[in-house]
Amino acid sequence: MSRLAQCFAQLKQTSRKALIPYIMTADPEPTITLPLLHAMVEAGADIIELGAPFSDPMADGPTIQAAAERSLAHHTNLHDVFKVVAEFRQQNTTTPIIMMGYLNPIEVMGYENFARQAAASGIDGVITVDIPPVEASAYVAALKQFAIDPIFLLAPTSTVERIQHLHGMASGFVYYVSLKGVTGAANLDISSVEQKLHEIRQYIDLPIGVGFGISDAQSAAKVAACADAVVVGSVLVRKMAENNHHRPEDRTIIIKEISDILSTMRQSMDAVELLET
Repeated sequence: MSRLAQCFAQLKQTSRKALIPYIMTADPEPTITLPLLHAMVEAGADIIELGAPFSDPMADGPTIQAAAERSLAHHTNLHDVFKVVAEFRQQNTTTPIIMMGYLNPIEVMGYENFARQAAASGIDGVITVDIPPVEASAYVAALKQFAIDPIFLLAPTSTVERIQHLHGMASGFVYYVSLKGVTGAANLDISSVEQKLHEIRQYIDLPIGVGFGISDAQSAAKVAACADAVVVGSVLVRKMAENNHHRPEDRTIIIKEISDILSTMRQSMDAVELLET
C-alpha cells in the first residue's frame, strides 16, 4: 500500500480529514524548506504538497507566482526538490509528499528519468497542472512504473466525461479546485463544492481533496465537513513574503507563524469531525 493510500485509510479509521499544506521549495531561501516540512507535520499536517518552481505558473495567483520567482532566484530546479525530500525522508518515512509543478521541466528531464528520481527521493505523488488527462497516458505509465500516484485536478466546470476519464488513471486522491480562478482567490462557495463532490463521487472512488480559497480555520472546517482533505497554500506562502528580509530571525518567525496557522486549522477541522461522529 502506498503512503498516500495508507494515510487516507488511517484517517478514515479515526474519522479525520487530511490537512495538506502547500509551500514552494526554497522560498524564501533554500535552508528553510527542510525544517519547515518537519514543523508542518508537528503542527498537524497529514500530507505535504511541495511546489517545484516554474517561470509561467498559469494556475497560480500573484502570491504563489511571487514565491516561484523567489525560488527561481536561487536557481531552484527539480533536483533541488528531490534533494530536500530525500533529506526529509531521513527522519520521516511516513508522511506522504506530493510534488506540485508544471510539465515543461519534466518534459526536459524525460518522463521515466523524472519518475525514477522522484521515487528514489521519496516523493509519493505528483500534481502536474498543465497536462490534460487525455494526453497523459505515457506520463501516467511512467509514474505508475515507479509507484508514484498521478494526481489530477477537477474544477467546477469539469464535465462528466472528464470525471469519468480519470477513473482508472488517477490514484492517491483527486484534487478538486473549489472555484473558477487561480490560487489565492477568496470566493469559496461551500454549497457548490458539496454539490460537485457528490457528482464526482458517483464516478470516482478515490479520496477528494479540496483546495483554492481556503484561507482560515473557518473555511478549512467547512471544507473538512464535506471533503476528504483540505489543501491550503496561499495563506502560508503569504507569510513567506511578509518575512522575506534575509534576517536570521525571519526563519524562526516564518516557521512559528505557519505552524500556528496549521495548528488552528487542525483544531477546527477535528472539532467538526468530532461533531459528526
